[in-house]
Amino acid sequence: MSNPFNVLGDQSTPPNSGQEHQEQEKSENLNERIKGIVGSSDIFLFMKGTPEAPQCGFSANVCALLNHLGVPYKTFNVLADMDIRQGIKDYSNWPTIPQFYVKGQFVGGNDIITELYENGELQEMLKDYLPKE
Repeated sequence: MSNPFNVLGDQSTPPNSGQEHQEQEKSENLNERIKGIVGSSDIFLFMKGTPEAPQCGFSANVCALLNHLGVPYKTFNVLADMDIRQGIKDYSNWPTIPQFYVKGQFVGGNDIITELYENGELQEMLKDYLPKE
C-alpha cells in the first residue's frame, strides 16, 4: 500500500527550504499576533512540528511539496503554542492544521494544497518564488 502523504512518489526528498518563524515579542491580542506571524513571510505554513521534523503526515506532505518546488517559506509549530494552535483555526475559519498562506491570504490545508500541486495551480501561484533556472 502506498503512503497517502507521499504525493511526490519515488522522487528523492528535496532539500528543506523552510525556516521556522521566530517571534520577536508576543502581542497581547491573539489575532494581531497571528496577523504578524502570517505577515512575516510571503509564503507561510502553520504546521505540527518543524520542516526538519514534522509531527504529522499532512504537515510533512505540504513541506515536501514546498521543498520540491524550492520556494522559501516560513513555518510556525502549533504544537509549541496552544493559543496559536486554536487561534489560527478561528482566524482562518478552517478547522485543521496545516494551514497555508500566500501573501497573507489563506489558501487551504493539505488536501487543497495537494490538489493545487497536482493540477499545476500551486506552481502558478508561487511562480515568482520558484528558483530561477
